[in-house]
Amino acid sequence: MTESTTAPRRVPLNRDRVLHAAVALADGLGIEALSMRNLAERLGVVPMALYKHVANKEELLDGMVEVIVGEIDPPAPGADWKRAIRQRILSARQALLRHRWASQVIESRTHAPPVVLEYMDSLMGTFRAGGFSVDLTHHVMHALGSRIWGFTQEVFPTPPPPADPEARAAMFGQLAARYPHIIEVATAGSHDGQSAVGGGCDDQFEFEFALDVLLDGFERLHRQGWNSAERRPGTRTAG
Repeated sequence: MTESTTAPRRVPLNRDRVLHAAVALADGLGIEALSMRNLAERLGVVPMALYKHVANKEELLDGMVEVIVGEIDPPAPGADWKRAIRQRILSARQALLRHRWASQVIESRTHAPPVVLEYMDSLMGTFRAGGFSVDLTHHVMHALGSRIWGFTQEVFPTPPPPADPEARAAMFGQLAARYPHIIEVATAGSHDGQSAVGGGCDDQFEFEFALDVLLDGFERLHRQGWNSAERRPGTRTAG
């Protein structure tokens, strides 16, 4: 008798598998390493096989954004608007921390995929269900900006200080003589080696601080019945 062997069954290629493989590749090697050729190699197919599921690299990146947005928690049942918005934005932040390249890709998109529009629509719906006017909802979404995706844009990147203690002390001494308030504030904060803020501030704390300040401000404006018409030039200002 001859011994028969069965070849392992190949997992069928589909759009979902392509997108998740692309996300995994970007997580492991960085978004710069993502190409249709590299992705095809990872999946064990020829590059042309990918084009049955994504038309080009831009469509691939759109799909990767869909995967990331899909990781954001749905609205918490029974939560008030403030708690629900805070929870969802912090969930978005955790998704982006798992995929460090994602903010760069989100910012590069020229149009919003349906899942992105659904997320934004859901946030606006939470404000509206909380009693916010259409006018105030419009402005709070602008104020939140990139925070709805869990990241903020810093005005100026700050390089890390030298590792050598003497060189670091010398650098801070020179800067303190010229920019005393910057150094005073920069050296007073807590530190986080992965931070994008200042010279190593606690990014998570800074993000939540800014988010809570905004949400508290939105709540105050909502209670006051704020509307933008009263703030525009040439109109009566609120007393």
